[in-house]
Formats: sequence, structure tokens, C-alpha cells
Amino acid sequence: MSGWTTLVQAETLATALGRDDLAIVDCRFALVNPGAGESAYLQGHIPGAVYAHLERDLSDHARHGEGRHPWPDEAAFLAKLGRWGITPQHQVVAYDDGGGMMAARLWFLLRTLGHQKVAVLDGGWARWTALGLKVDSSVPPPSSLRYPGRFDRSRLLDASQVQARLAQGDLLVDARAADRFRGENEMIDRLGGHVPGARSRPYTDNLVDGRLRSPIELAAAFRALIDGHAPEDVMVMCGSGVTACHHLLAMERAGITGAKLFTGSWSGWISDPDRPVATGPE
Repeated sequence: MSGWTTLVQAETLATALGRDDLAIVDCRFALVNPGAGESAYLQGHIPGAVYAHLERDLSDHARHGEGRHPWPDEAAFLAKLGRWGITPQHQVVAYDDGGGMMAARLWFLLRTLGHQKVAVLDGGWARWTALGLKVDSSVPPPSSLRYPGRFDRSRLLDASQVQARLAQGDLLVDARAADRFRGENEMIDRLGGHVPGARSRPYTDNLVDGRLRSPIELAAAFRALIDGHAPEDVMVMCGSGVTACHHLLAMERAGITGAKLFTGSWSGWISDPDRPVATGPE
């Protein structure tokens, strides 16, 4: 089997439960209540799933000035993959209860390690439970496996690299809600607005009824958005480098691969008061 590389449907995953090469990761997380996702996992999850905490497992808060969810340390993340029982040979499936935005972060982390067989569960926890599929509350024991790999740093950009690429004519796409992009109703970061020159496309535009839009719809939308730019010249950002990964997933689903992530995103950009800020529409 070639594997699932972007999305997998709940019905398909249900038939694969128990496969030796299958690794399932529960990524449920709420910014307003950082412990809620893990509590929900302990109460019930897809059988065999391990839990990945956004702030503890998928970020590195020892890094300063790189936004609210800094890209994790390579060695620490590889060690966590090993403890979760994941190797490069595994088919990984990630899910959450937020339209795939947290699961997409894990998807892109693995993608930058060169892991191809990783997919997000379409419709996530909501669709799994709506279909009445199996739920378990047992927690798998830690594994002692090793995951060898290196992040492809060419797909990860910091603020200075983003500034330089914008000056060269590259495209920056912001996945936050449109009102936050305009500088209105900013409830998370200390300053509202956007990076001058960025274009707004909320990650929620990738979804319909909690599921990813069709590849045809996504391809039409992103081709219009990037307007002739090569995918390698497209950068994505959000508030902290999490929901931007949803755009990378949607683009790859549409056959548009190679875009780059501004890891610090808006919260990293405004960590330096000398960087310019724009408000209002594009």
C-alpha cells in the first residue's frame, strides 16, 4: 500500500485499526484551556492513539522571540516520536477536534522530516464519534523505538528571511481570521495587524462542515491566491505557526507542494518593535 499522505477518512481508518504499522496521534488542544485536550484524550480516544500536547510536545518554549509556539527542538521531537512508537516506516494518522489545525501541525512536522505516510483524519474526532466508531480510554505504554531524521530547514523561515523574501517578490499568506489580519478584535497577541504585503486567507476557508474541501476546490482557490507564484515562493503564517500548517496541508492536497512556513508567525514578528505593522485590508 502506498499510504495516506494528506487525508484519511474515518471509515478507512476504522478498518485499519490494529495494523502493526499504524500509529495514531490525538492532537486535541484548546488555546483557552491548555489541559482540556489531554483530559478529553484520557476520557476517550481512537483505539491505540497516543497524545501530543501542542505546547509540551509540538513546540519548544525554551526558544525566545520565536512566537507563542516555537518550532520544537529537533532532538527532543525525534525522541518523542520514538516514545510514541513511531518510526519512519509507520503510517501516521493525526486528528483533533478543531478542523484539523492542530493535527496539521504534527503532519507538517513529520513532513519536514521527510515522512510521507502521514495523514490528517478528515472531520477529526467529531466525525469519528458521529459515526459511532470505536473509542478507548487505555493509554499505550511508552516505547523505546528511535526515529532517525533531520528537519528540512529550507521549508522553515524566520522573520528576517520572510522580510528578505517579501522584498524579492515572494508571497506571504496569513491564515488568521480576517478581523485579526485587519488589526481588529485581537484577543491573543499584544498587537493587532499584519505583516505589510501579506495576503489574507483564513484557514477556515479550507473547510466545509468541518472537513477539508475537495482537491479541485482547493486547487482553484490557491491558484487564484498565489497568482502565478511558484509554490516554493509562497510563505504561510498565522498567529504562532500552527494554523498556517493547515494551508500547507490543503495546498498539498491540491497538488501544490513546496510552500514554506514562517515558524514564528505574527507573535514572532511583533517580538521586535522595529518591524513594520500594517492594519486594515490588504
